[in-house]
Amino acid sequence: MTRSMRRTRRMLRLAGAGAAALMALSACSSSSGGASAGGSDTPGSAPAKLSGSVTVFAAASLKESFTALGEEFEKQHPGTTVGFNFGGSDTLAASITSGAPADVFAAASTRTMAVVTDRKEAVGTPETFVRNRLEIATLPGNPGKVSSLKDLTGSGLKVVLCDRTVPCGSAAQKALDAAGVELTPVSYEQDVKSALTKVELKEADAAVVYRTDVKAAGDKVEGVEFPESAEAVNDYPIALLRNAGNAPAAKAFIALVRSAEGRRVLGGAGFLEP
Repeated sequence: MTRSMRRTRRMLRLAGAGAAALMALSACSSSSGGASAGGSDTPGSAPAKLSGSVTVFAAASLKESFTALGEEFEKQHPGTTVGFNFGGSDTLAASITSGAPADVFAAASTRTMAVVTDRKEAVGTPETFVRNRLEIATLPGNPGKVSSLKDLTGSGLKVVLCDRTVPCGSAAQKALDAAGVELTPVSYEQDVKSALTKVELKEADAAVVYRTDVKAAGDKVEGVEFPESAEAVNDYPIALLRNAGNAPAAKAFIALVRSAEGRRVLGGAGFLEP
């Protein structure tokens, strides 16, 4: 065999090997492209676009901060809407266990959240995302000269408390017990916003509410801190609900609440780190 013929055969073998390599590379690329098109089951693929509505049942004291986070969520996820039902945590828990449609529950106490988890209405273990403590809300200028819980027993002073069945009322009772103070309010309210409104409308001289609500009210009331509030700090847990109609968006909202942005908004409202 001549040198020319040997060189020709060698070139043909190299060409064949190159073609095989190109075919293998093409097949691999095609397989990868097909897996990517398969959607969210492929590791590293882009998450599915969120859409639809999310219904959040949340303690009344979360109204301002959660409303702001809801607006932020809708900006981050065009095509979604966040609806809220704010109220006393015990009332919300009762609604959930009675079948009211909701995706997320954020309660003002672990005791109230337990009403939902005991009925297996939550997915996984609820996570505490903030804490809150009490303050006395008085009329602007504090005309009653209230500086302590004991001062709330003053003659002629009209005081409002949250009902003892709701977290703000339970916390207030703990603080009063710690101070050794017995107090007969002019009314018990079903949530903290209702108690605060009594003072804002000058229907009461003072109310024991959360510090976050005093801050949200601005110059409509004046806040008075008291040491016994340290004995009644409430943990706020949040959970995905078992019958959530939009679980992906609900999970994303919970993630926003627990994110750095969520902590910034909630901290700005006066909530404490968990």
